[in-house]
Order: sequence, then C-alpha cells, then structure tokens
Amino acid sequence: MIFRQLFDFQTWTYTYLIASRRGGEAVIIDPVLDRVERYMQLLEELDLKLVKALDTHVHADHITGLGALRDRTQCVTVMSDKSQVDVVSMRVADGDMIELEGISIKTLYTPGHTDDSVCFLWDDKLFSGDTLFIRGSGRTDFQHGDPGDQYDSIFNKLLTLPDDTLVYPGHDYKGDTVSTIAEERAYNPRLQVASREEYIQQMNDLHLDDPKMMDVAVPANLSIGLSQDEIEELGWSYSPGDSQILQNSDTHLLVDLRDNNERENHGIIAGSIHAPYADLSDNVRVGGMLNELAKATGKQLVFYCAYGERSAMAVRAARDAGIDGAAHLKGGVDAWRAAGGALGKPT
Repeated sequence: MIFRQLFDFQTWTYTYLIASRRGGEAVIIDPVLDRVERYMQLLEELDLKLVKALDTHVHADHITGLGALRDRTQCVTVMSDKSQVDVVSMRVADGDMIELEGISIKTLYTPGHTDDSVCFLWDDKLFSGDTLFIRGSGRTDFQHGDPGDQYDSIFNKLLTLPDDTLVYPGHDYKGDTVSTIAEERAYNPRLQVASREEYIQQMNDLHLDDPKMMDVAVPANLSIGLSQDEIEELGWSYSPGDSQILQNSDTHLLVDLRDNNERENHGIIAGSIHAPYADLSDNVRVGGMLNELAKATGKQLVFYCAYGERSAMAVRAARDAGIDGAAHLKGGVDAWRAAGGALGKPT
C-alpha cells in the first residue's frame, strides 16, 4: 500500500496520494496547482497511473490542481454533486464509493465550511478537508457556509466514526500531521460545546479576515472544466438533439464510460454498451475490444459520460488509436436528461 501526505508551505495545504501498490492506479486528494510538477515526479518515481483526482470543496485559499492533472494524465476529476464548478468528470453524493484498483473510498457529505464540502473515508483514514482540523474546524462565513450545518456534519457524522479513525485534515497551521476522532472529541477546543446553538455562536464570533487568494482562487476553481468546443468544431460531437441519430443501432454504437455506481444512480441511454473510462487505453488500442467492435460492425463509436469531460478525452484517445469515426455526446448524461432524453436502468 502507498500513502503519501504532501504539504504546500505557501497555503498550509495537505494533499494526499493513495495507491494499492507500486505500478498500480492512484488517487490524489486536494491537489494544489503550484505543486503539480512535484506530484508528476512522484507518480513517475512510484510508477503510478493517476486515475482520479478529488477535491473536498471549492477552495478559497489556493488554486486547485485538478484541471492541470487531468490535462497531464487524463485522470477523472471528482467533486461533490453540490459543487457549482462548471464541469468535473464525476460528481459524488453522500455514501457514494470512489473505486480504483485495490482502493474503495467512501464519500461523506459534510456541509458547513462550504455548501459543497465533503470528506473522504478510506478504511480507517478520514480525509476531513476543511470540515474538521486538528484542534480546530473550518470557518463558516463565506461560500454558503453555515455553522449549524457544520455542527451537524461534525457531531452527527464525523464523531460517530470509530474512535481510532485517523483524521487527516486539508490544512494545518501548527505543524500537526494526523489526529484521531477520539482525540478531537476530547481535546479540540471548537468541539467543547454544550449545544448546537453554542457552536453556532462560537463560529459567528470569529470575525476572520478573508483568505488572501480568495478573489483569485474561487473564480479559478469554479472554471476547471475541459472545453468541449474544439471537438465540436472538428465535427466529432453530437448534441442531445441528435437522439434519433444516436440511437440508430444500425449506424451508431453508444459507449458509456461511467463507473457502475454512476450508471446505477443516474441511468443509462438505451442500447449503449459499458466500457469504463479506466479501461479506455486497453479498449481502444489495436486489438482492444472497442477497436475491434468498430472494425467488425462498421458503426460509429459515440462515447458518453456524466458531463462530457471523459468522453471528450476518449474521442481523442480513440482517434489516436486509429478509430477514425469516434465522436462523443456533448454535455453527457446531464445534457441528455436536461433535453428530456430517456434514461433506463442498467441490466
């Protein structure tokens, strides 16, 4: 098992890299843009393939590395389904599992610091973002923060975890690296309150200055989506209005790139086949399943995902592998649903 805790000295931010083995798939949590070169170096040194990059919320104190890592590695970007970010590859809700080789990470929706805040639970390790710090908690006075929501998130969700659960925060300003749920319950001064109302009053009395980078970081972090316009200009995309064309099984083969939990939770387009994005390289290469299907059937492969980000990357990968007709559904299932397109349950 590989687990690295990385630190950005400019913004006091912790970033976490996880993989089940050398040479395997990896996930990164809360990457910082200015540290992307270091992450890339570490991935190379450990022979890791970054497949997912997670943010716990829209950050106000640094610019996220999600977009840069996606562009460098073609990884899947992941945030809360409550996030107002323009496009991420995957949006997760409370209880959703984030899967990769040998790793299962549970999403815990924990609003309060912001309205899109989540924590991630991997085995006995809690990545608490800005919800719970070591001997502190995240401020609640901007980005739709709410101290009452934060009290509920901490006391009714995080503090119900086993006492020996390790707490790895999104920031630390004192030099601490890890704590436990039991320690925070006993010694965190923010949590020594008798009621929800007392916690709310405590947080409302902080009167903190705005983060130095807030005016730059928040707009940048709300606009990290991969532009799909270039692919549209090249004629490699369809819109939901082309549903009659797309669902003609004699000429088109719809390819669903999403994970199993996304398909179960949000439905599928009838007639599509499932080829998870994580397996894309193997599937589109010469001799791969999708490459062979395109040749054998003569049909045009049309990729789709949740919001069009993964499918846009898939089009380029497929065409680079010699699948000349590959295209994608712009805006993904989200746009399809908004246009009134039918969705069914996977079988």
